Amino acid sequence: MGKRLEDVFVTEGVPTETFVRPPNYNEILVDIRRPGKPVVIEGQSGTGKTTAVKKIQAALDHSVTPDYLSARKTRDVERIARIAAREELGAFIIDDFHRLSPELRTSLADIAKIAAEEWDAEAYPKLIIIGINEVGSALIQFVPDIAKRIGIHRIAPASENLTMELIESGCAALNIEFHDPSAIFNESKGDYWLTQQLCQTACTVAGVLEEGEDKVTVAINMPRIRDVVVEKLRAAYYPAVKEFCRGRRFRPSNDPYYKMLRVVAESGQPVVDLTALANNNEEVRGSINNIKDARLSNLLDSKELASRYFFYSPETTTFAVEDPAVFYFLRHLNWEDLRADCGFRGREENYEFDIAISFAGQNRILAKHIAEQLLSLDVQVFYDENFESNYLGKAWSKEFTRIFGSSSRYVLCLLDANYQEKIWPTFEREIFVPRIQKAEVIPVYLDDTPIVGMPKDVIGIVFEDMSDGWQERADREIVFKIIDKLD
Repeated sequence: MGKRLEDVFVTEGVPTETFVRPPNYNEILVDIRRPGKPVVIEGQSGTGKTTAVKKIQAALDHSVTPDYLSARKTRDVERIARIAAREELGAFIIDDFHRLSPELRTSLADIAKIAAEEWDAEAYPKLIIIGINEVGSALIQFVPDIAKRIGIHRIAPASENLTMELIESGCAALNIEFHDPSAIFNESKGDYWLTQQLCQTACTVAGVLEEGEDKVTVAINMPRIRDVVVEKLRAAYYPAVKEFCRGRRFRPSNDPYYKMLRVVAESGQPVVDLTALANNNEEVRGSINNIKDARLSNLLDSKELASRYFFYSPETTTFAVEDPAVFYFLRHLNWEDLRADCGFRGREENYEFDIAISFAGQNRILAKHIAEQLLSLDVQVFYDENFESNYLGKAWSKEFTRIFGSSSRYVLCLLDANYQEKIWPTFEREIFVPRIQKAEVIPVYLDDTPIVGMPKDVIGIVFEDMSDGWQERADREIVFKIIDKLD
């Protein structure tokens, strides 16, 4: 029997027949081979970073072969922690470096910096670090003068020539030829995994499953190939995508994750800066700004299935779809069908916030507690301290007019004597008073002070006791009632 299709065009593991070296392969090999020298390999998903390093690992003399460790595996992370504590020496490949905790990343960066200065293999481990694009710059920014002593290499998507080399080597192994191989590059844009997958699918569609005695010409019907690939990926990835889009706590109106992920897919970039993405997409700016500080991290921490495929760094606001298969699936997903399947309902108005909190400064501790609890329950809440950086250079008066007037679904106002007397609460109240008649204002009465513009018969929440244990009472009497109102 001849060579099998799945062993030639490989979609899992390291290819043998169809491996192509990136242009900087030899430079990477030399740096990995050199004792003591730290090495950083960066690049977006699908560029073959791990494959290239594993090829080099296999080619090294067994006496200097580095151990491969992944930040995705619990046992490996335990060992990485020991390496960071300098309890283990040797050479180590640390994949998915960006998924480690900030503390571990800092410790490893410190080791790399010292090792770069001293190159003492007997005193410090040799680190080969693999991660997404920002890894290299983040690692050396602490001490820029040692950058030249660390081998930093970026692996880019394959050029058209490299893609053709991969395709031709596979065709030679299977004794086939593709009718229009350039169509594969136009679809994959140099993504190594996707190139392998498209070639494999083209063969299965044509009925070519192994090497044959006579050369066969395989037609490239890209719409058909794309449909087959997407349908194949659906069973594996659709549940994770749906879980992500529905958020930490599903509500029919809570769709910022869906909106963000759709824009990421439509951008064509699997790794994005959410701050820049928000600034460049006004229609989803509010949704992204509402989740990028805390809610997105909370979601991924609480949803194990979603966290397998999506990564977020709140420090850099970097969001990544790490698996190229998932990103290809997202690029060709029917987003309107997904929206309906998630259970999101259409709304006449698209609010930036579910709740906007209006309060006097004397009640900030209560306002902050309510905001934190609502955020933990995945509610889009406006609390001024959380959005100061978003509105730098803008006038609060203009922003408050928008937020308390039209950009929030409900206004939650904490009412007492301070609220009646202070200038900013008075300004906010003048904005939202017209909304009282539409039942869009939720008053919380902290004392019995009459508030100008607030009718006495408006039903609200009485919360006058701020003695010990007030936090639990606030959750029960305010936060949970708001959640019920939103649902």
